[in-house]
Parts: sequence; C-alpha cells; structure tokens
Amino acid sequence: MLTPVYSHAGRGDFRDVYEPAEDSFLLIDALEKDAELLQQMGSDASPVHFISTFSRTASCRCLNVAVRSPRVCLEVGSGSGVVSAFLASLVGPGALYLCTDVNPAAAQCTAKTASRNDAPLQPVITSLVDALLPRLSGTVDVLLFNPPYVVTPSEEVGSAGIEAAWAGGQRGREVTDRLLPVVPQLLSSKGLFYLVCIAENKPDEIIGLLGKFALKGETHMSTRAGNERLSVLRFRWS
Repeated sequence: MLTPVYSHAGRGDFRDVYEPAEDSFLLIDALEKDAELLQQMGSDASPVHFISTFSRTASCRCLNVAVRSPRVCLEVGSGSGVVSAFLASLVGPGALYLCTDVNPAAAQCTAKTASRNDAPLQPVITSLVDALLPRLSGTVDVLLFNPPYVVTPSEEVGSAGIEAAWAGGQRGREVTDRLLPVVPQLLSSKGLFYLVCIAENKPDEIIGLLGKFALKGETHMSTRAGNERLSVLRFRWS
C-alpha cells in the first residue's frame, strides 16, 4: 500500500512536528504485515459501544455517539498522523481513529494529514491518554505508540521544542513507562498494542512488565537505522 501524503510535516506551521522517519515507516510496515489480522478484527458482531468523540480542534466538546463497529484505534503521540492515516487506509472507514498529542501543532498536523489523505482521524490534545480515561477503558482494539525513545537528560523530556518528539530521558523510557501501566486498562479483549523501541530501552524488560498483566509480547519487526536498532513490539492478551 502507498504511504500517506505527509509533505507538510516538519516545515512551515508544522516545523515543530516530528517528520516521519525510519521509526514511523517501521511501524507502518508492522501494520501492513498484520493487514489480514487487522482487517478481520471488526468482523464479529458486537454490542453498541458508547464512546467520547472529539472535535477536530481537540477541544473537550464530548458527544455520546453510538458506534456499531467494534474497532477503536488509538494512536498516542500521533505527531504528523501518518501512521494512523495508513492504518485507516488499511482497515477502512468503519473504525474510530483517535490520535492524541500534547503538542497543538501536532494535532493540527494530524488533521491536515487526515484531510490530504481522506482519512477519518480525530486528533485530541492531551498528554498521552489523560483525556480519554476512563471513557475508553476496555474498548481499544488497536493501540499504537511511537514514543520519544532516545536516551537523553531527563530535563529534555516534555520540553516545548521539537526535541520533545525524541527525548526519552533515562534509558529512553521515561515517557513509555508512563503509558505502560494503562495499556491493560485500554485494550479490548482482542486488542493489539504496537510499541516502537530501541535496544537501549530494554525491550525484553518491557515485555516482562506487560507480561505481569497477562499481555504476551514479542518483537514483531526490527531494522537498523544508523546506530539504532529499531523494533516494533506487539502485545496481545495471552
């Protein structure tokens, strides 16, 4: 499948938004590898779910909407939105696609990517998933996270500049470790969680941590990008 259009990311009004790179494309490849699995996730009948949807400006104007598709897709830290746009092209319009980012420019960039690729993405300005819990508990079928994973001084984590997109603090895990405890709360009974990491993040340790919640993890895809050994970990209920 074709990579979504994202030429607006990383420049102009979106100069402080992370431009898709090798990690983004590895996550896209991992989703494409699971195309059949992802496309079949919504084939079973399910009860109507009531969930919160948000306006494209990501304000907290919440509407109770009946969604008959069992597919809820959530990307945490969507940046440009290119990964969610690809997922939407893969799975189709029957799913709900929520994209969170703490950076307002990233939410706007995600909206621009959605518009340019005719993808039904709904950006939400929030830190990780703070604005979505407990509303989305147990409903997320596909959870994506390409976190800031580079080992940096802790003071660079969450800064206002573009470095916040890659600065992961000690072991490159400070942001990832904030999300991990809520992953089991978010995932539906058939949910899949895809996480980008590098060797310095201790992937085996992450797999062990989520294993304590009965989530089985594995290295789904790997590649080398310069000095980094990039991997996509995939988790599902055991």
